[in-house]
Amino acid sequence: MLKFSYISHLYCPKCGNTFGTSEQHQVCTCGSPLLVTYDLEKMKKNVAPGEWGTRELTLWRYHELLPVEEEINVVSLGEGMTPLIPLRKLGNDMSIGSLYMKDEALIPTGTFKARGAAVGVSKAKEVGVKELVMPTNGNAGAAWALYAARAGIIATIVMPTDAPKINRNEIALSGANLYLVNGLISDAGKIVGKAVKDYNLYDASTLKEPYRIEGKKTMGLEIAEQLNWNMPDVILYPTGGGVGLIGIYKALNELKELGWVKGKLPRLVAVQSTGCAPIVEAWEEGKHESVFWKNSETVAFGINVPKALGDFLVLDAIYNTDGCAIAIDDESMLKEQEKVANMEGCFICPEGAATFAAIRSLRESGWVGQDETVVALNTGAGIKYPDIIEVSPGMLGKEDSINKLEPVYKGD
Repeated sequence: MLKFSYISHLYCPKCGNTFGTSEQHQVCTCGSPLLVTYDLEKMKKNVAPGEWGTRELTLWRYHELLPVEEEINVVSLGEGMTPLIPLRKLGNDMSIGSLYMKDEALIPTGTFKARGAAVGVSKAKEVGVKELVMPTNGNAGAAWALYAARAGIIATIVMPTDAPKINRNEIALSGANLYLVNGLISDAGKIVGKAVKDYNLYDASTLKEPYRIEGKKTMGLEIAEQLNWNMPDVILYPTGGGVGLIGIYKALNELKELGWVKGKLPRLVAVQSTGCAPIVEAWEEGKHESVFWKNSETVAFGINVPKALGDFLVLDAIYNTDGCAIAIDDESMLKEQEKVANMEGCFICPEGAATFAAIRSLRESGWVGQDETVVALNTGAGIKYPDIIEVSPGMLGKEDSINKLEPVYKGD
């Protein structure tokens, strides 16, 4: 009988410890995040890539490579299979022949965070979690709060006071316990750490549970399937905690081991803000871990992470694919956001805009070639960031201009 999941065990990428998958686990005893491994040899004998193409258009079409072992535990809002959109005008503007955007704006909750929440909450349900807690910059907390509500799990969310108001409202309406902290996500993380110890809660912080990454990796699985199992040359990802980049790298390696894709892995690019660029700094210095970034600040709130727990995994993915890390200033992000909307009709989030500004810079330097296939991740909808969008007065019509127009339809 075909298995719902070919999950094998959890392992520590630092010390090699292994753990089972039917119990609740957080990080390894050495402090490292835990990763999921699958029995790919057995899966190879029973599943073919063509089979995935016959299934429902959600990330659960890949259930053999996801950690949930019983289908009854799946908590879903129809997430996944977001479009891979060719951007010909923008590509011509940058002198790139094949430019694509993986658009996560259309996923439930409006950002790619729903992928990690769907799989993370589903597995939490499967291992008996009753209450979870996590820090957030906004979108992740909103996604986890909403999916937890659907699963019947109590969620406690801690977020900075200056996080987007829309995320605060999402969390509050979900029925989660919401706490605001005057500081950064790192300060929220300290509060969560204490709550986990004091109240024995399930810590759903980034990479402090092993399964969020498995949801995020489906972006990589989808990109491969949407390109007919051919590898692109470059994939750019806006990087805060970096789970999506780690996940995409993991997914493509799993597909390669299965023999479903051939050729060289794409060069992976971590895109950060000049106001918070610990991964970029570490990469430029040839290091494998980053240093805490003091006084971080950027309009791209989702990548304002001064120190990522999985920074070594992000840097390994970059080094192992001959990729790079690049920082973009806020002004360039917002200019690129306007350009993408104007040229392609896509209202993307500032984090997504950072990836396009990065492509422009890397194309100008020659790091990205004209004939390469380039995929940029837009991680959320622009409408989720109403407070940072500024429209100049010259872009708005005059107040009385509508009175000069003759209506086409006059009615009865």
